[in-house]
Amino acid sequence: MKSIVLIATCLFMGSLQAQWQESFDEALELASTESKPIVLVFSGSDWCAPCIRFKRSILDSQDFTDYASANYVLYNADFPRKKKNELPLEKSNTNKSLAQRFNPSGYFPLVVVLDKEKTVLGKTGFDRRTSPKEFISLLNAFTK
Repeated sequence: MKSIVLIATCLFMGSLQAQWQESFDEALELASTESKPIVLVFSGSDWCAPCIRFKRSILDSQDFTDYASANYVLYNADFPRKKKNELPLEKSNTNKSLAQRFNPSGYFPLVVVLDKEKTVLGKTGFDRRTSPKEFISLLNAFTK
């Protein structure tokens, strides 16, 4: 019985976490439907040390996940290098296209805040001294 309660609790808590969209088209549709800005994150999940720190300290934080689930649509344009982490071709091509448009200099990590029309509202990198709450404030400043 305890294990059933534990599993149910984990599933419920998981549903409260910020939802990363599987495709950029889904992110655009959701942003339009819910009138939320898109937080587009460019990362190298298996090779970029600052990207990994950013994910751990900001994106996976309870403060960010709670706030983001109610206020943003999230999409991760990931560029893994290891064969075992290779993305499906369609997603890889989408991410390359997004990088050409929104991250032509190839900065990692880079966060781009967009409106539902794909207009850039702001861009930022990652400073490891920034707290999740400070990062949320920065994102919110782009949407004012």
